[in-house]
Amino acid sequence: MQFYAPISTEVNETVSFLGIDLDLTGCVLRPREETELLARAAIEKITQDQGAPLCIDMCCGAGNIAIALARHNENARIWACDLTDDAVATSRHNVRRHDLIQRVAVLQGDLFAPLADADLAGAVDLIVANPPYISTSRLLEGDRAELLENEPREAFDGGPYGVSLHMRIIKEAPAFLRSGGWLGFEFGLGQDRQIAALLKRAKVFADPVWHHDGAGDARAVIVQKL
Repeated sequence: MQFYAPISTEVNETVSFLGIDLDLTGCVLRPREETELLARAAIEKITQDQGAPLCIDMCCGAGNIAIALARHNENARIWACDLTDDAVATSRHNVRRHDLIQRVAVLQGDLFAPLADADLAGAVDLIVANPPYISTSRLLEGDRAELLENEPREAFDGGPYGVSLHMRIIKEAPAFLRSGGWLGFEFGLGQDRQIAALLKRAKVFADPVWHHDGAGDARAVIVQKL
């Protein structure tokens, strides 16, 4: 795992995620209630594991899911990845805050690229991700433009149809997952049909299990690799 030297980080806000206090620093995605759906589903899968589960938290933001996984399973080892400097710095700050530096490594890069030398091929029990899922046009010119006032574009911009990173994750994740391992991720309101089609096209996953918000809308999915 990766260790971090202490750094000086200015905290903008402290928020709660599944009852865990997290500091927000710089320009980073603020953890939202919808992501707790995904985190609970992921925690359930590694709680069932009797060994020492290997997990990847992709698009980790403030480190909220990675830290929740580590807090709920003391044997879990987690690799958390994000693209932006502020997200990586914030995640590392929170990992240190919760004394998890020996079990949670935070790496910087484009999706799975930072894990190329981690020797995780075919060995991972769980991959979880909260990728951006708002279409570029809606984010820049539509009703979601206000999101960019205090949070980074990289956390929201999901490409022309809002699922560009989902497509990549579904394609790249199977190389890291063991047979029987789990992939879970969040998606936008009304995107479940697109996600279902992408998962079916991959031909490597069992039937998806959908997780719904308080309004009854599907907002997260978890699937098992065949």
